[in-house]
Amino acid sequence: MPQRLLTRVQREGNPLIDGDTATFVWRGADAPVLIGDFNRWNLHAPLTLQRVAPGLWAHTVKLLRHAYIEYAFMSGGQAVADPFNANVTSNGFGGLNHFFYLSGGPTPLIRRQRGVRRGLITRHVIESDLVFGNKRAVYLYQPPTDQPGPLIVVFDGREYLRRVRLPHIVDNLIAQGRMQPAALALIEHGGPARISEFSASEALIGFVLTKVLPLAQSHLRLTEPGEYGLLGASLGGLMAMTLGLRYPQVFNRVLSQSGAFMLHEHPTPVFELVKARANRHARIWLNVGRYELLKSVNRHLRDWLAQMNYAVVYREYPGGHNY
Repeated sequence: MPQRLLTRVQREGNPLIDGDTATFVWRGADAPVLIGDFNRWNLHAPLTLQRVAPGLWAHTVKLLRHAYIEYAFMSGGQAVADPFNANVTSNGFGGLNHFFYLSGGPTPLIRRQRGVRRGLITRHVIESDLVFGNKRAVYLYQPPTDQPGPLIVVFDGREYLRRVRLPHIVDNLIAQGRMQPAALALIEHGGPARISEFSASEALIGFVLTKVLPLAQSHLRLTEPGEYGLLGASLGGLMAMTLGLRYPQVFNRVLSQSGAFMLHEHPTPVFELVKARANRHARIWLNVGRYELLKSVNRHLRDWLAQMNYAVVYREYPGGHNY
């Protein structure tokens, strides 16, 4: 049995997938501990690998169907590379996580499809004392159409451009007739200032309204404000919700992914805006991972929105707080 385990992991890679279980294997005199989406990255309660043979260790985790999981082996408080899994992605803090899909893989929408017309992406730098460093890059995406369409303002724009490949997704959805052509304004975050800027910062709100919107309107073929949308993840989701509720004359659609609607156990002003029925005609999409600490606050906001008769769609996906 131990030899078969080693043979399998050398052939298939880590972890070994059997139905709804994933078995992590380590070879060495001692085993590191294991953390990941499945234990919400809790360093104080890591999973321990069991010795199954001299120099061979394993631990099995039961997971949700179609789960996308990121994880890390830890030794002495430091991440150590998994020699049986070459799939790595940024952890957002300058390091790397390993990842795997329990079944399937990423959506084919992220890949260029043959015969699909491509939108045009241009990069611009705006100078403004409203943002950290007094300048900020904004990527504009013009969909492949001559007709004017609505604008979607996207926070963490470089991540949505490079990691999410959002323009590829939009190109493909337009070609498939699954969404109307929409332009994008993807705003880079402020690096070390991201947390303060994205915590419903009035300065960043002013930057979007007085700098980003005029830039987009001068370079893209857009409909009039009022039908625009906002998209963001984590604190970007908080910013999207805040702007969408406060400025109905500009925005009426909000897409929040894993929105951080609680800051250090304190509710954000979003809940008061909902209570006041701010922009009650907005159409709102919320999604969040089943393995996230933010799941409960997103469920709470969903219920709060429904109670106040907002049009809200809510989805949970089998993953953690990552792209």
